[in-house]
Amino acid sequence: MSMFESKKDAKRGFVPSDEKNFSPSALETLRTAAKHISYLINEGYDIKSASTFVGNHFSLSERQRLALVRSISVREHLKVRKEKELSSIENQEVWIDGFNTVITLEVMLCNSILFDCMDGCIRDLAALRGTYRIIPETEYAVKMLFSTLAKMNVKSVHILLDEPVSNSGRLKALIADIKEEEGNNCPFSLDIQLLKEVDRELWTKENVITADAIILDHCISWFNLMAACVKENGARLIQAWA
Repeated sequence: MSMFESKKDAKRGFVPSDEKNFSPSALETLRTAAKHISYLINEGYDIKSASTFVGNHFSLSERQRLALVRSISVREHLKVRKEKELSSIENQEVWIDGFNTVITLEVMLCNSILFDCMDGCIRDLAALRGTYRIIPETEYAVKMLFSTLAKMNVKSVHILLDEPVSNSGRLKALIADIKEEEGNNCPFSLDIQLLKEVDRELWTKENVITADAIILDHCISWFNLMAACVKENGARLIQAWA
Protein backbone atom coordinates (compact mmCIF):
# COMPACT_ATOMS: atom_id res chain seq x y z
CA MET A 1 0.00 0.00 0.00
CA SER A 2 1.30 3.47 -0.92
CA MET A 3 2.09 5.81 1.96
CA PHE A 4 -0.58 8.11 0.53
CA GLU A 5 -3.25 5.47 -0.07
CA SER A 6 -6.51 6.19 1.69
CA LYS A 7 -8.26 3.49 3.69
CA LYS A 8 -11.61 5.10 2.97
CA ASP A 9 -13.96 3.47 0.50
CA ALA A 10 -14.89 6.48 -1.65
CA LYS A 11 -14.77 5.52 -5.30
CA ARG A 12 -14.07 8.50 -7.53
CA GLY A 13 -14.46 7.54 -11.18
CA PHE A 14 -15.99 4.10 -10.62
CA VAL A 15 -19.38 2.55 -11.34
CA PRO A 16 -20.23 -1.11 -10.62
CA SER A 17 -20.69 -1.93 -14.31
CA ASP A 18 -17.00 -1.17 -14.93
CA GLU A 19 -16.09 -4.67 -13.80
CA LYS A 20 -18.10 -6.06 -16.72
CA ASN A 21 -17.29 -3.27 -19.18
CA PHE A 22 -13.54 -3.75 -18.78
CA SER A 23 -13.25 -7.47 -18.07
CA PRO A 24 -10.64 -9.42 -20.07
CA SER A 25 -13.22 -10.59 -22.60
CA ALA A 26 -14.68 -7.08 -22.96
CA LEU A 27 -11.19 -5.66 -23.54
CA GLU A 28 -10.71 -7.98 -26.51
CA THR A 29 -13.78 -6.44 -28.14
CA LEU A 30 -12.71 -2.93 -27.17
CA ARG A 31 -9.31 -3.35 -28.77
CA THR A 32 -10.89 -4.56 -31.99
CA ALA A 33 -13.24 -1.59 -31.92
CA ALA A 34 -10.28 0.71 -31.26
CA LYS A 35 -8.64 -0.42 -34.49
CA HIS A 36 -11.77 0.50 -36.44
CA ILE A 37 -12.04 3.92 -34.76
CA SER A 38 -8.34 4.62 -35.32
CA TYR A 39 -8.69 3.86 -39.00
CA LEU A 40 -11.70 6.15 -39.36
CA ILE A 41 -10.23 9.13 -37.52
CA ASN A 42 -6.97 8.87 -39.42
CA GLU A 43 -9.07 9.03 -42.59
CA GLY A 44 -10.57 12.31 -41.39
CA TYR A 45 -13.69 11.26 -39.52
CA ASP A 46 -14.64 13.02 -36.27
CA ILE A 47 -13.84 10.82 -33.27
CA LYS A 48 -17.29 11.20 -31.72
CA SER A 49 -19.00 10.18 -34.94
CA ALA A 50 -16.56 7.31 -35.41
CA SER A 51 -17.03 6.08 -31.84
CA THR A 52 -20.82 6.21 -32.26
CA PHE A 53 -20.71 4.25 -35.52
CA VAL A 54 -18.25 1.65 -34.25
CA GLY A 55 -19.80 1.57 -30.79
CA ASN A 56 -23.19 0.74 -32.26
CA HIS A 57 -21.66 -1.99 -34.41
CA PHE A 58 -20.00 -3.65 -31.39
CA SER A 59 -22.85 -2.81 -28.97
CA LEU A 60 -20.50 -0.91 -26.66
CA SER A 61 -21.74 0.79 -23.50
CA GLU A 62 -21.38 4.54 -22.99
CA ARG A 63 -18.50 3.95 -20.56
CA GLN A 64 -16.69 1.78 -23.09
CA ARG A 65 -17.14 4.38 -25.82
CA LEU A 66 -15.87 7.11 -23.51
CA ALA A 67 -12.81 5.01 -22.67
CA LEU A 68 -12.00 4.65 -26.37
CA VAL A 69 -12.53 8.34 -27.11
CA ARG A 70 -10.16 9.26 -24.28
CA SER A 71 -7.59 6.62 -25.23
CA ILE A 72 -7.29 7.08 -29.00
CA SER A 73 -5.72 9.96 -30.96
CA VAL A 74 -4.98 10.64 -34.60
CA ARG A 75 -1.39 10.14 -35.78
CA GLU A 76 -0.78 13.86 -36.29
CA HIS A 77 -1.74 14.68 -32.70
CA LEU A 78 0.37 11.85 -31.32
CA LYS A 79 3.38 13.18 -33.23
CA VAL A 80 2.87 16.76 -32.04
CA ARG A 81 2.36 15.74 -28.41
CA LYS A 82 5.47 13.55 -28.44
CA GLU A 83 7.56 16.39 -29.85
CA LYS A 84 6.37 18.74 -27.08
CA GLU A 85 6.72 16.28 -24.21
CA LEU A 86 9.50 17.09 -21.72
CA SER A 87 11.77 14.56 -20.06
CA SER A 88 12.44 16.73 -17.00
CA ILE A 89 11.00 19.74 -15.17
CA GLU A 90 13.92 20.26 -12.81
CA ASN A 91 14.36 23.93 -11.83
CA GLN A 92 11.37 24.86 -13.96
CA GLU A 93 8.19 26.86 -13.45
CA VAL A 94 5.27 24.47 -14.00
CA TRP A 95 1.62 25.14 -14.78
CA ILE A 96 -0.88 22.58 -13.54
CA ASP A 97 -4.40 21.90 -14.76
CA GLY A 98 -5.68 21.60 -11.19
CA PHE A 99 -8.92 19.65 -11.43
CA ASN A 100 -7.64 17.41 -14.21
CA THR A 101 -4.60 16.40 -12.16
CA VAL A 102 -6.15 16.15 -8.70
CA ILE A 103 -9.16 14.12 -9.90
CA THR A 104 -6.97 11.57 -11.69
CA LEU A 105 -4.89 11.16 -8.54
CA GLU A 106 -8.09 10.70 -6.53
CA VAL A 107 -9.23 8.03 -8.99
CA MET A 108 -5.90 6.23 -8.55
CA LEU A 109 -6.17 6.36 -4.76
CA CYS A 110 -9.71 5.00 -4.95
CA ASN A 111 -8.41 2.04 -6.99
CA SER A 112 -10.81 2.96 -9.78
CA ILE A 113 -9.90 2.32 -13.40
CA LEU A 114 -7.18 4.26 -15.17
CA PHE A 115 -6.35 4.06 -18.86
CA ASP A 116 -2.96 3.95 -20.53
CA CYS A 117 -3.69 6.03 -23.63
CA MET A 118 -2.02 6.17 -27.05
CA ASP A 119 -0.20 9.43 -26.25
CA GLY A 120 1.22 8.03 -23.00
CA CYS A 121 -1.18 10.02 -20.82
CA ILE A 122 -3.10 8.44 -17.97
CA ARG A 123 -6.81 9.21 -18.10
CA ASP A 124 -9.90 8.24 -16.11
CA LEU A 125 -13.65 8.15 -16.61
CA ALA A 126 -14.57 10.59 -13.84
CA ALA A 127 -16.97 13.20 -15.21
CA LEU A 128 -16.64 16.70 -13.73
CA ARG A 129 -19.49 18.48 -15.57
CA GLY A 130 -19.19 21.59 -13.43
CA THR A 131 -19.57 19.82 -10.09
CA TYR A 132 -16.87 18.69 -7.70
CA ARG A 133 -16.77 17.71 -4.06
CA ILE A 134 -13.81 17.08 -1.80
CA ILE A 135 -13.54 13.43 -0.76
CA PRO A 136 -11.26 11.70 1.78
CA GLU A 137 -8.74 10.95 -0.99
CA THR A 138 -8.37 14.62 -1.96
CA GLU A 139 -5.85 15.41 0.78
CA TYR A 140 -3.77 12.36 -0.13
CA ALA A 141 -3.92 13.34 -3.81
CA VAL A 142 -2.59 16.84 -3.12
CA LYS A 143 0.17 15.47 -0.88
CA MET A 144 1.16 13.01 -3.58
CA LEU A 145 1.25 15.81 -6.14
CA PHE A 146 3.46 17.94 -3.90
CA SER A 147 5.76 15.02 -3.04
CA THR A 148 6.28 14.20 -6.73
CA LEU A 149 6.97 17.83 -7.62
CA ALA A 150 9.46 18.13 -4.75
CA LYS A 151 11.32 15.00 -5.91
CA MET A 152 11.56 16.54 -9.37
CA ASN A 153 13.08 19.73 -7.94
CA VAL A 154 10.70 22.15 -9.59
CA LYS A 155 11.30 25.83 -8.93
CA SER A 156 7.75 27.15 -8.81
CA VAL A 157 4.24 25.78 -9.21
CA HIS A 158 1.09 27.41 -10.55
CA ILE A 159 -2.12 25.47 -9.97
CA LEU A 160 -5.04 26.72 -12.04
CA LEU A 161 -8.59 25.82 -10.95
CA ASP A 162 -11.79 26.40 -12.90
CA GLU A 163 -13.67 29.03 -10.92
CA PRO A 164 -17.17 28.07 -12.20
CA VAL A 165 -16.78 24.50 -10.84
CA SER A 166 -18.46 23.96 -7.49
CA ASN A 167 -16.15 23.86 -4.45
CA SER A 168 -13.21 25.28 -6.43
CA GLY A 169 -12.65 27.78 -3.62
CA ARG A 170 -12.63 25.02 -1.01
CA LEU A 171 -10.10 23.03 -3.02
CA LYS A 172 -7.91 26.11 -3.36
CA ALA A 173 -7.97 26.60 0.41
CA LEU A 174 -7.18 22.93 1.04
CA ILE A 175 -4.22 23.00 -1.35
CA ALA A 176 -2.87 26.14 0.34
CA ASP A 177 -3.26 24.61 3.81
CA ILE A 178 -1.44 21.44 2.78
CA LYS A 179 1.42 23.44 1.28
CA GLU A 180 1.79 25.34 4.56
CA GLU A 181 1.68 22.12 6.60
CA GLU A 182 4.29 20.42 4.43
CA GLY A 183 6.73 23.28 4.91
CA ASN A 184 10.30 22.31 4.01
CA ASN A 185 9.08 19.12 2.33
CA CYS A 186 7.82 21.35 -0.48
CA PRO A 187 10.61 23.86 -1.18
CA PHE A 188 9.01 25.26 -4.35
CA SER A 189 6.92 28.43 -4.43
CA LEU A 190 3.18 27.96 -4.95
CA ASP A 191 0.57 30.09 -6.70
CA ILE A 192 -3.07 28.96 -6.86
CA GLN A 193 -5.48 30.74 -9.19
CA LEU A 194 -9.21 30.52 -9.79
CA LEU A 195 -9.84 31.29 -13.46
CA LYS A 196 -12.87 31.27 -15.72
CA GLU A 197 -10.96 29.71 -18.64
CA VAL A 198 -8.15 27.49 -17.40
CA ASP A 199 -7.79 25.70 -20.74
CA ARG A 200 -7.08 28.85 -22.74
CA GLU A 201 -4.64 30.10 -20.13
CA LEU A 202 -2.65 26.87 -20.37
CA TRP A 203 -2.57 27.01 -24.18
CA THR A 204 0.07 29.75 -23.91
CA LYS A 205 2.29 28.04 -21.31
CA GLU A 206 5.41 25.90 -21.16
CA ASN A 207 5.88 23.03 -18.69
CA VAL A 208 2.17 22.26 -18.52
CA ILE A 209 0.90 19.34 -16.44
CA THR A 210 -2.38 17.93 -17.73
CA ALA A 211 -3.89 15.02 -19.64
CA ASP A 212 -6.45 17.20 -21.40
CA ALA A 213 -6.01 16.45 -25.10
CA ILE A 214 -6.97 19.91 -26.34
CA ILE A 215 -4.54 21.60 -23.96
CA LEU A 216 -1.77 19.21 -25.01
CA ASP A 217 -2.34 20.11 -28.64
CA HIS A 218 -2.12 23.86 -27.97
CA CYS A 219 0.43 24.34 -25.16
CA ILE A 220 4.12 25.02 -25.83
CA SER A 221 5.40 22.02 -23.85
CA TRP A 222 4.12 19.52 -21.29
CA PHE A 223 5.29 16.96 -18.75
CA ASN A 224 3.64 13.61 -18.02
CA LEU A 225 3.47 13.82 -14.23
CA MET A 226 0.69 11.25 -13.85
CA ALA A 227 2.77 8.58 -15.54
CA ALA A 228 5.45 9.13 -12.89
CA CYS A 229 2.88 8.92 -10.07
CA VAL A 230 1.37 5.73 -11.47
CA LYS A 231 4.78 4.11 -11.83
CA GLU A 232 5.82 5.04 -8.30
CA ASN A 233 2.59 3.72 -6.78
CA GLY A 234 2.22 0.62 -8.92
CA ALA A 235 -1.29 1.49 -10.01
CA ARG A 236 -2.98 -0.84 -12.47
CA LEU A 237 -3.62 0.52 -15.94
CA ILE A 238 -6.01 -0.64 -18.63
CA GLN A 239 -5.04 -0.42 -22.28
CA ALA A 240 -8.24 -0.28 -24.33
CA TRP A 241 -6.43 -0.08 -27.68
CA ALA A 242 -4.06 -2.43 -29.44
